[in-house]
Amino acid sequence: MMYRLVARTRRGLKEVGNKGFTTPTTITTTTTTTSSFSFNPSRSSHSLLPFATVEPDDISKSHPAHVHNFVLGKWINSSTTTTTTNTIPDPLNGDPFINVHEVNQNGIKPFIQSLSNCPKHGLHNPFKSPERSSLPLTALTISLAPFFPFLTFLFSLPFLLTHSYLTYGDVSVKAAHMLSQNKVADFFTRLIQRVAPKSYQQAHAEVYVTQKFLENFGGDQVRFLARSFGVPGNHLGQQSNGFRWPYGPVAIITPFNFPLEIPVLQLMGALYMGNKPVLKVDSKVSLVMEQMMRLLHYCGMPLEDVDFINSDGKTMNKLLMEAEPRMTLFTGSSRVAEKLALDLKGRIKLEDAGFDWKVLGPDVNEVDYVAWTCDQDAYACSGQKCSAQSILFVHENWSKTPLLSKLEELAGRRKLEDLTIGPVLTLTTADMLDHKNKLLQIPGSKLLFGGEELENHQIPVVYGAIKPTAIYVPLEEILKEENYKLVTREIFGPFQVITEYADKQLPLVLDCLNKMDAHLTAAVVSKDPHFLQDVIGNTVNGTTYAGLRARTTGAPQNHWFGPAGDPRGAGIGTPEAIKLVWSCHREVIYDHGPVTKNWEVPPST
Repeated sequence: MMYRLVARTRRGLKEVGNKGFTTPTTITTTTTTTSSFSFNPSRSSHSLLPFATVEPDDISKSHPAHVHNFVLGKWINSSTTTTTTNTIPDPLNGDPFINVHEVNQNGIKPFIQSLSNCPKHGLHNPFKSPERSSLPLTALTISLAPFFPFLTFLFSLPFLLTHSYLTYGDVSVKAAHMLSQNKVADFFTRLIQRVAPKSYQQAHAEVYVTQKFLENFGGDQVRFLARSFGVPGNHLGQQSNGFRWPYGPVAIITPFNFPLEIPVLQLMGALYMGNKPVLKVDSKVSLVMEQMMRLLHYCGMPLEDVDFINSDGKTMNKLLMEAEPRMTLFTGSSRVAEKLALDLKGRIKLEDAGFDWKVLGPDVNEVDYVAWTCDQDAYACSGQKCSAQSILFVHENWSKTPLLSKLEELAGRRKLEDLTIGPVLTLTTADMLDHKNKLLQIPGSKLLFGGEELENHQIPVVYGAIKPTAIYVPLEEILKEENYKLVTREIFGPFQVITEYADKQLPLVLDCLNKMDAHLTAAVVSKDPHFLQDVIGNTVNGTTYAGLRARTTGAPQNHWFGPAGDPRGAGIGTPEAIKLVWSCHREVIYDHGPVTKNWEVPPST
């Protein structure tokens, strides 16, 4: 059985600006039986987009999309000696639908050369800002030049040249404007749905956050990131100044689950600070970022500033080892993160796995709202968020309420037809059901709901397809050495553990939280300031929500998102995150004198 979705565009969404929570207003969804999965009844709705090379609704076995590489300022054609075609199966029916032209180990030399062209002091910095056109010859300008010859002359005039900080302020303004247009936002929303199936609201929220981020760093906001400070010296003419300094050649590796938001926010942060990145996105979803690269070029991003590579892990590792970027940002699994940290000798920032927790305090309030938030945190995007709620600690006072039955009811509303539940791209169905069975062997554990394969689906066996699942495990059993690693294994899918605690067991809860290795997001649901203070003061997680509306998911553009407790931890989205990840501190001490009159050489010391 296949499905057809009919959804309104951006006008039909009430958007609140984060990954996890969007409220539909006039979206309509219908389910019909058809021969192929279609996301839009209008097959030509995006045909006029000036940057796009694909139609999201046309991508299929008979019309596969092709994902290319970009290096040294140009898109490169595939070659049998330097690239290998990786055919991606449609996550909804298994049909081959995308051909990713992955660079093999014979093809990395141009990428090494491109990175080596960038000096350690970056493409621009507070003292060195190569002049670039703030209104570059974009694809639109080039296409119009034969008809309006004065355009080429206009763009060559010196008064239109400016510094790179300002160039990227301009690029951000234009890109934000493009993403604010309904047709463009809808294009990327549906493209995301096509490669990483999630509900229209969830996919659109990713586009919205990206658009707002670009809006935030328009105009002068990019150069404000490089704001310096001065401190008076010890004598006349001496002053010390602190500057944010780029690393120069850098690398960015991002995962599948947010194919637009994560790579764009990290890429632009790197560029803002003066670095030259090579970007690799998980091949399953790299089509989205390939199209965004084309949009950024259309909006004036200098062609030579970013390289875009598709490859397998071994090839990318070889590229990193030979090119030796000055800094690498990795978002993904802890296993790969730890390997890269060793290979790259610590020149890395990480936003890796998160077994994220939520604690419901002793004060019971707004049961319906809390249940809804728990459902969103655990099961939106089929649980494939690094911030997804992996374990829920429920105070015994909540057991007297219908919280768990409401949570089961909410989870039961999710269905494949509208992609509120969908394929899991990193685990198979067998993997997740095997984990369920192992947890159920723990004394006192029980299945609360789910734990079964989705019905009537054609999701290929290389991916996972299970119903939203919750398993209860007693707190005392979780803390046992033989159980702890099993219970706190992150399952990147619609899967959570639930446990219960009493007042006197709060120290056990805190002990459980602090034994975890990853400290990304957390939520403390309570209106009691003393309880909040106790839990927050004795935990680590870098992005912690507190209060009645606390959640674990949500990485909007308006606050820091990243782990804590690890000096390698990376943030995303805010000025603080950009400066931490994509620049280092440089101090310049001016000492102009004058030398005092009648100065003489002093004795040796």
